[in-house]
Amino acid sequence: MCSRNPAGMHSKERVCGMRILIATDWYKPVINGVVTSVVNLENTLREQGHDVRVLTLSPNVHAREDEHVYYLRSLSINKIYPNARIIYSNARKYLKEIIAWKPEIIHTQCEFSSFFMAKRIARRLDIPIVHTYHTVYEDYTHYFAPTVGMGRNIASKISRLISNRVERFIVPTEKVKKLLRGYHIEKPIDVIPTGINLLRFQMQYAEEEIQREKQRLGIPLTNTLCVSLGRLAKEKNETELIRYFEKMDLPNCTYLIVGDGPYRETLEKQVREAGLEERVIFCGMVQPEQVPLYYQMGDIFICASSSEAQGITYIEAMASGIPVLCRYDACLESVITNGVNGCCYEDYEQFEDAFRKIITDRKYAGQLAENAKVKVNEYSLETFALRVMNTYKAAILGGGAGEFGSRLNKKVV
Repeated sequence: MCSRNPAGMHSKERVCGMRILIATDWYKPVINGVVTSVVNLENTLREQGHDVRVLTLSPNVHAREDEHVYYLRSLSINKIYPNARIIYSNARKYLKEIIAWKPEIIHTQCEFSSFFMAKRIARRLDIPIVHTYHTVYEDYTHYFAPTVGMGRNIASKISRLISNRVERFIVPTEKVKKLLRGYHIEKPIDVIPTGINLLRFQMQYAEEEIQREKQRLGIPLTNTLCVSLGRLAKEKNETELIRYFEKMDLPNCTYLIVGDGPYRETLEKQVREAGLEERVIFCGMVQPEQVPLYYQMGDIFICASSSEAQGITYIEAMASGIPVLCRYDACLESVITNGVNGCCYEDYEQFEDAFRKIITDRKYAGQLAENAKVKVNEYSLETFALRVMNTYKAAILGGGAGEFGSRLNKKVV
């Protein structure tokens, strides 16, 4: 796409590609859904010829600039939310540099420190902000509020405050769109599922490599292996899966939990008390490049979370070619057709029935996996970036920086 420079570039100086600033509190080397979405979008937009820079928080009190990424000094607020940080300076040097670069649009990914920096830049340049709403804060009230009701009220107020300062929202699912409409947010909301690098997960690992990794972890090669991946936190509901695993009492089945987080000690205690140490294995965090291998090691992917805005791990597992069994959540309505490209459950009986059918009926399991591979084509990076660019166009044509700017009436051709 070619765009006009909002600072007044003449038509003969038009260049293909936009100058896009992505602002996020979470960035590499942190591993979570927000970071995955940001990095995938950033890389794909850059491959398509756009000039993309990232404004984020440093993992310590030292600010730095690393090629196209600005790291602002920050302090830990881990007591409020695990691994969270807050900005520790006004970052005047980097803000001046970004303003001199003249981004045409800002895409914010978080509601806190980096958002308020983005707001200052947008107000100065009179450019629009597009905001992706990644987190269903109502499911995280145990971190920041004494009661669920108070937490919902806080989440609603924060969301409306953000709404006053952005031109458009991007949400990954209809579930999140309905949530924002329930907060009485009237700004345009575009539903755009996060894209993933499908080829990365579709590349098949050699059986010898899979067996070596199983042996390293002490997993019997003859056992059925169920796998879950993600951050170990209370809202992810791993306690339910461990409880179900104990109840089913399948001696030739191993449960591999990949990931780390604040709830790991609680889960390990639950496993010890249930006497499942040999059948439930915690392998901790793995390097991002190893994630596809761990999906392909599994015979079935399981997840009990109902706090997902989208659930990227579901899509990664489907792309990896293994059957998925997930607790029903509204975010899955456009992803999984129950019994066709995966299975959903709402109670133990449904979980057990689906689980036993998948691990005993190889034809059924294979059909689920094949149908899932077709479905995930909807989540390619190219489709993701194209739809985000359309939102950028709409935001630029719609006007300037929310309540702060005059309508710019820019043309995007």
